[in-house]
Amino acid sequence: MNILKFTPFNSSVDASFWQSLVEKKLNILKLSSETQIIQGHYTNATIATNEKNETINIPSRFHIPAEGLEEETHIKMGYYSYKGILVNTNTIEEFRTIDKNQLFQQVTEKIQNAVQTGQALNNPNELGSFLLLTFADLKKYKFYYWFGFPAFMPTEPWILLHKQDSIDIDLKELLKNMKNNWPFFAIKNKQHVLPLNEFNSKDCIIGFIDPATSIDAPGWPLRNLLYLVYKAFNLRNLSILCWRQHQPDTSFIIQVELPQTSSYDNLKTVGWERNVQGKLGPRMADLGPLMDPTRLADTSVDLNLKLMRWRLMPDLDLEKIKQTKCLLLGAGTLGCYVARCLIGWGVRHISFVDNGKVSFSNPVRQPLYQFEDSLNGGLLKAKSAAKNLKLIQPTVISEGYDISIPMPGHHAQSSEDKLAHDIDTLSQLISDHDVIFLLTDSRESRWFPTLLATKYNKIVINSALGFDTYLVMRHGARQHQQQSELGCYFCNDIVAPTDSLTDRTLDQQCTVTRPGLAAIAGALSVELMVSLLQHPDGINAKADTSNNQTQSSGSILGLLPHQIRGFLGQFSNMLIVGQAYEKCTACSEKILNAYDEDHLSFVKQVLKDPLYLEEITGLDAMKKESESLLDDWDIEIDDDDF
Repeated sequence: MNILKFTPFNSSVDASFWQSLVEKKLNILKLSSETQIIQGHYTNATIATNEKNETINIPSRFHIPAEGLEEETHIKMGYYSYKGILVNTNTIEEFRTIDKNQLFQQVTEKIQNAVQTGQALNNPNELGSFLLLTFADLKKYKFYYWFGFPAFMPTEPWILLHKQDSIDIDLKELLKNMKNNWPFFAIKNKQHVLPLNEFNSKDCIIGFIDPATSIDAPGWPLRNLLYLVYKAFNLRNLSILCWRQHQPDTSFIIQVELPQTSSYDNLKTVGWERNVQGKLGPRMADLGPLMDPTRLADTSVDLNLKLMRWRLMPDLDLEKIKQTKCLLLGAGTLGCYVARCLIGWGVRHISFVDNGKVSFSNPVRQPLYQFEDSLNGGLLKAKSAAKNLKLIQPTVISEGYDISIPMPGHHAQSSEDKLAHDIDTLSQLISDHDVIFLLTDSRESRWFPTLLATKYNKIVINSALGFDTYLVMRHGARQHQQQSELGCYFCNDIVAPTDSLTDRTLDQQCTVTRPGLAAIAGALSVELMVSLLQHPDGINAKADTSNNQTQSSGSILGLLPHQIRGFLGQFSNMLIVGQAYEKCTACSEKILNAYDEDHLSFVKQVLKDPLYLEEITGLDAMKKESESLLDDWDIEIDDDDF
């Protein structure tokens, strides 16, 4: 008795498939263990030659392509497709302990049901249903997987009665007549190819695309085909063409004796794939060493953020944050901490504006600089910050701009040509970015960016430091587009910003603060921006305060204040709302109109005489009126009051 043996499948998985699985798990599946439909295929075996020019037969592999998780996948000619199920576990322990036999049995029952209902006869691909059990270690890019290819095994074996190596069938003609990538088919009168459901035992034999190369054992797909033929046609003897397209002259016909009916009463199934050691067990694909380190860093940043959406915040719009272009005016202590926090949130576009150089005192408090950056007079801060930021996160788009910001009262700071260039450059930068961070070390340096950001209706996040106090605030929307109750940094003032830098002592020239203050304020600035981006009203969102903290805020991240005033001495914060002021020297309509009429002439006049801003807005008239009222106020003093 010659028992018929079969060559098991040998699996392979496209590296790009694992990336597709990662994307689907992070963005769709998250913690779900719901089974997924997966598509795989096997092809013909191939022929290769070694260094000695000897012919080598390379067996076919059962392959999962890059698009294996897609619902509709185009099948190329010569590829024989099967659909299976994928079960992705959330932990390596779950991968080890999950009831694998139960999952295997589910696929087995699906095949058996297709055979019993006749569905497999009309669509023989149903015979190849398979199971892929996986665990994806997303941090290390290691993927553990185990294939199951269920195949029926009757209690009595199939018997090989005869093997015929010489085939009197025109295989080339057979190939021409092959349609629809059929892995199983019928051959009528040794020349006509028919679908399997047209098989007639009187004038037909069964054929299948044999992926094996062994001369003694046909491929794994034959096992379930034999079960289907028995159930559909109730045959005991059967001739089968094992067609090997890669090398037709190695094809052969076998005559098989099927077991008795009772052998199918208690069917068993086999089909768990063996690992590379030849033992029943999973395999592991380690893609970490194969990946571009830059790409790996980029996906790892996204991983840390997307994990937040699994349990804590499924509605968090990370793509909106990622695509936000941020302009940081000031690359000092605040600028460095803001930039570091921005890349932590996955922001990919960060620009710096600063005209200073790195000094020896900077690196210890400003985490984007190193000691070497301060040598030989110091590198330009903006450009050095951009360069060093890309050393931390290589996929970030970062540029530094060495320009001076026009400041009221600083008339002699530059020539007219340089002033015009700085105005145009800064205007273009603010227009091109989505969020503007005001992080400079003087009040007057924030005036012109505030004006421009109001003009272009940009989100502005403003942060300022004292010794142990800080302010973090967002500016309101442009008022003539939509009435806003929220003011800008200058709306609470009734005086124009003036030169505060000229007559300063050393302690006033430097930003003297407690070392931890900038990190706190910088982090709050970024968190305020992110909360604002997650609010449905965006820049027009109303302000939340500590008084309404029990109410539901429009931002999924919680309260969305206008101003945060912090006191490190008491470790406390106050949430304050500042109203927009119609006579504001930075964001009022009169200022914007004056700038639009002749921006260069207007800025030159402000630099020469900051009180010009008070004249335009009417603050000077209001002051004079107030002074006049005080002069006219005559207080009578009674001697008895003494």
